[in-house]
Amino acid sequence: MVTFLRTLRDVLMRLDGNDEEGLEVAWQGLLEALVADTAADASALLVHQAGGLTPVAAIGLPDGIRGRTFILADHPRLAAIASTDGVCRFATDSPLPDPYDGLLDEALSPIHDCLGVALRDGQRLIGMVTLDALTPGCLADLDDQALIAAANLLATCLRLAERLQAARSQLAIRHQLPGERPLVTRWNSGSMRQLMSSVELVATTDMSVLVCGETGVGKEQVATALHRLSSRAEGPLVVVNCAALPASLIESALFGHRRGAFSGATRDHRGHFAMADGGTLVLDEIGELPLELQPKLLRSLQEGEIQALGSDEVRRVDVRVVAVTNRDLAAQVSAGRFREDLFHRLSAFPLRVPPLRERPEDLSLLIGHFLEQNRIRLGVGNLRVNAAAAKALSEWPWPGNVRELEHVLARASLMAVAAARDGADLSRRTLMLGREHLGLSTAAEYQTAAEPETAEEPRLSMTIPANLREATDSFQRQCIEAAFEAAGNWAGAARQLGMDAGNLHRLARRLGLKQ
Repeated sequence: MVTFLRTLRDVLMRLDGNDEEGLEVAWQGLLEALVADTAADASALLVHQAGGLTPVAAIGLPDGIRGRTFILADHPRLAAIASTDGVCRFATDSPLPDPYDGLLDEALSPIHDCLGVALRDGQRLIGMVTLDALTPGCLADLDDQALIAAANLLATCLRLAERLQAARSQLAIRHQLPGERPLVTRWNSGSMRQLMSSVELVATTDMSVLVCGETGVGKEQVATALHRLSSRAEGPLVVVNCAALPASLIESALFGHRRGAFSGATRDHRGHFAMADGGTLVLDEIGELPLELQPKLLRSLQEGEIQALGSDEVRRVDVRVVAVTNRDLAAQVSAGRFREDLFHRLSAFPLRVPPLRERPEDLSLLIGHFLEQNRIRLGVGNLRVNAAAAKALSEWPWPGNVRELEHVLARASLMAVAAARDGADLSRRTLMLGREHLGLSTAAEYQTAAEPETAEEPRLSMTIPANLREATDSFQRQCIEAAFEAAGNWAGAARQLGMDAGNLHRLARRLGLKQ
């Protein structure tokens, strides 16, 4: 207990600073001091947020556990601990599944001894301490009163942590929509910790923010976090994909229109700026915004005013704009495809989301996060990756970033479940994902495939087609199919091909690509 109190003092001293890494070490030391004299094979200190519990320190569990959020509705043992005053002990034959079954380092043995203590601020759940063992009865002699006393001291720490910005970042306390699955908000890499610190810094202001980064890095999640950490969190969050809107309708979509303003306008439309009044407007794929519409957007940002199509009325709106792009807007400005004044207005506070290959330290957290999501979705007791799969995941360069990792693990989880369907109840089993489930080639094979040809290409000879019209149609089909696949919609395909959207629809119908 003396060691525990000394470590507790160290935590309290760190709470008023900005040393997140040091605070993480202190939480880990506090947990180690608490369970040092016990026979527990695994233990965890978890913080409650938005209906779930996220580990901030763990012993005997894989590192990826800190990327998981355990939703109380999905984990009856944790829900039982949360609803118990004092120490909650489970019988060795308890039918309730243990959230850590199959996650301990020993071969997939089920946990036989389990207890937990809820940490509270009055009646409000703020965290939890869990102790688990593989040997039945080895935790039976623990002093309940001593555990409760330690839990009360830990709860004091968490209450203080909630009130301080540095601890809030460390414990990942944030606004969240009801029923939404939490995202990873605690990171191992310095680049992501710096990014989240910048998000917290600018979120409290009304500055326009430009979020840039490669496809699949999680730019939309950063934009959403900016809203939820701001004073506008109770207001609307409106997300507009500029690439998905036909060029002829973007102005109406953003600023609204009056009935009769153009052919087909049969009723008034508010527009996304009006919908986001008092909140945040996220302009996704801002680099796709047509050049002719950019001056009107600039005026709305500068003056805080909008004017619907077909209306003489100018309306004031209070909107914070977050722009998102995977393009180099500075290069777009140099090429004359984006207005320089609008670029500077949007990028008052630029944020770059680093690609996954630049932060391998975060891979285990993301793997744990996505495995927990798939475990719930597929109704499996637990999901893990074996050593070969972990090695393959760590060596892969992830050109598609976090989104690619999410899809790889979703596919692998489904394949593992399909292979394990033998009539047994999967809700009580731990499934191991192997390299064969991932569908990844080796890093060397990827590098070979990605390397450009260095040898001189042979001179192509022109073959005269038997029918020029058929050859032209075939070439046009290939170009249109490629553009549609890349853009995901006809409006984006038209912009990529430099065509009017109406002309593209007519050509696609003639070529049999569209009904």
